[in-house]
Amino acid sequence: MTHTPHFNQAGEAIMVDVGEKAITQRTAIAEGYIEMQSATLSMILNGEHKKGDVLAVARIAGIMASKKTSDLIPLCHPLPITHVAVEFNAEAEHNRIRCQTLVKTNGQTGVEMEALAAVQIALLTIYDMCKATDRGMTLQAVRLIEKDGGKSGHWRRD
Repeated sequence: MTHTPHFNQAGEAIMVDVGEKAITQRTAIAEGYIEMQSATLSMILNGEHKKGDVLAVARIAGIMASKKTSDLIPLCHPLPITHVAVEFNAEAEHNRIRCQTLVKTNGQTGVEMEALAAVQIALLTIYDMCKATDRGMTLQAVRLIEKDGGKSGHWRRD
């Protein structure tokens, strides 16, 4: 078996040793979408949901998710997150909401997983709060947009 960073010579899963890596500022930006019925989007945007401000709750959920990522993904390192931003933009022409997250740390490994987890949980929170009126909502195109820091440097999706 070929040795890869998450497996030892015997093929067993391991947590990568990042102890010798330089501490650098690391950032990651991720995005995703939740598509819904136009009436559901209007309800969210007009603040008419009986459970309260859907996007405010989803924003807090995304922030919390970024901080708990290592509890959810077995080989992910716990990181001292220094900043998290969760932004929502309604795209009425597509009946969807775009979620974008930015996560930062000063550490020895990147925050891509934290940014992706924040997007997923923020979108799932929107689904959870609105599922009684729109079970057909769809999460779409969750992906890394950009990362910076560490040995591999800067990367941006084309």
